[in-house]
Amino acid sequence: MNCKGVVLDQPLYLIDSSIYIFRAYFSMPERWNSPEGYPVDTLYGYARFLFKFLDQVRPERISAAFDESLGSCFRNDIYPDYKVSRAHPDEALAFQLSACKSLTEIMGVQSLASERYEADDIIASHASRAQARGEAVCIVTRDKDLGQLLKNDADSCWDFAADRKVTTADFLAYFGVEPWQVADYLALVGDPADDIPGVPGIGKKTAAALLAQFASIDGLYADLTALASCGVRGASGLPDKLQCYREQVAMARRLTLLERTVTVLDSDTALQWAAPSKTELAAFFAAFGLEQALAQQLNQYDWLVD
Repeated sequence: MNCKGVVLDQPLYLIDSSIYIFRAYFSMPERWNSPEGYPVDTLYGYARFLFKFLDQVRPERISAAFDESLGSCFRNDIYPDYKVSRAHPDEALAFQLSACKSLTEIMGVQSLASERYEADDIIASHASRAQARGEAVCIVTRDKDLGQLLKNDADSCWDFAADRKVTTADFLAYFGVEPWQVADYLALVGDPADDIPGVPGIGKKTAAALLAQFASIDGLYADLTALASCGVRGASGLPDKLQCYREQVAMARRLTLLERTVTVLDSDTALQWAAPSKTELAAFFAAFGLEQALAQQLNQYDWLVD
């Protein structure tokens, strides 16, 4: 099933919005400001992404997840230093983040967030429910962590900006582990972006080789003595090392494993896409000083409702 094609039996599209908001934040030049004097370049870049995506896909069902749990996520209860190095948005960025979420809703895309769960958990929960119904999911992201959600042949992770789609079948070739091994892989190597510690001396190649032989962290700890002769570089020291860091590895896996039971909608029927109003969008962009910058987008798409 092609994520790009307009077909009757489309996958459920789940957008990891923060990825594309921050892509715009770090790439867009400073050119526009709102009437209040706030920069709106990120909003402009994100708006162009949404227009292009919706025009190319014409989704039947879609949602966008946003991160609003920095410092208040349940993972901070498990490990207080989780994402401790992430700076909270300043007033100017917070202004644009809020505007991006409002724009997403005006564009007819259900916008979801939680103070206790991350966007990844919201995406995981909707993906799991869809897969349980036998439906395909297309996760719009460039974050390999969400690869752990790939389950069926028709599922995919799609980095829309780079136009690269990774399916369940070819995930191993791209990342060196199977989708269902991602959480264990990250628990072993750590994830500096989220301040999750790894086991010293176990890098990407070693972790991938271990999981190829032992399948999972549980498999590793079930037979530590076999590690010494497993053929992996430095194998003789792995049993002691993994035993020493056993509690940390268990904790890290609780952080890297996505929560799949989050409920932020009363019904999945709310994921139906509703084509947006051209008039409402024009008023929204005018309020942020972007009516001229995005005039072309408002006039070129025939799916906008007058």
